[in-house]
Amino acid sequence: MSDERQIARERLRVLRDELAYHAHRYYVLDQPVIADAEYDRLFRELLELEEKFPELVTADSPSQRVGGAPLEKFAAVQRRHAMLSLENAFSEAELRDFEERLQRFLKNAPQLAYVAEPKMDGLAVELVYENGLFVLGSTRGDGRTGEDITRNLKTIAAIPLRLQGGSPPALLEVRGEVFMSSAGFKKLNQERAAAGEPLFANPRNAAAGSV
Repeated sequence: MSDERQIARERLRVLRDELAYHAHRYYVLDQPVIADAEYDRLFRELLELEEKFPELVTADSPSQRVGGAPLEKFAAVQRRHAMLSLENAFSEAELRDFEERLQRFLKNAPQLAYVAEPKMDGLAVELVYENGLFVLGSTRGDGRTGEDITRNLKTIAAIPLRLQGGSPPALLEVRGEVFMSSAGFKKLNQERAAAGEPLFANPRNAAAGSV
């Protein structure tokens, strides 16, 4: 390996780590520590090096988020474990029934503590990481079979292409919701109205339609 190529390999590694860190600060924590112009400069440097050394492009490079248009037709994905939906409870009696069923299932488990948070209404998805690398994203579908939307999910900056930390598990399946904030929904519909495009009925439809 030439010295120039080795230097480029190391610089690309540093750029990928820096860009991933700053994207997490910006999109997830909402606590950016550098100006947008500085992020853009780092990203341009990465693109220039990857153009010069295309064999050094990796799957977790930020450039792979914007490499092509999202797919409109999706392949089927058979998941390892069923992806079930959440149960609803609309009364205190239903909550008590849930507690009793849980206690029967856990038998002699110690007293439980609960954490409550708002339910984000969007599109249920599963992310699969192998050795820390994002390799597959899919919709819930019927629970056993979903649709492969990996390429579309890679356009979401808040989803890491590689997990942080030094010892990622060999396999990690993450389940969550793709949702859109009310402010983002309002802005999107304003842009669609200005472009003469049909408006989305609600944030959930907009989030699902975006992937």
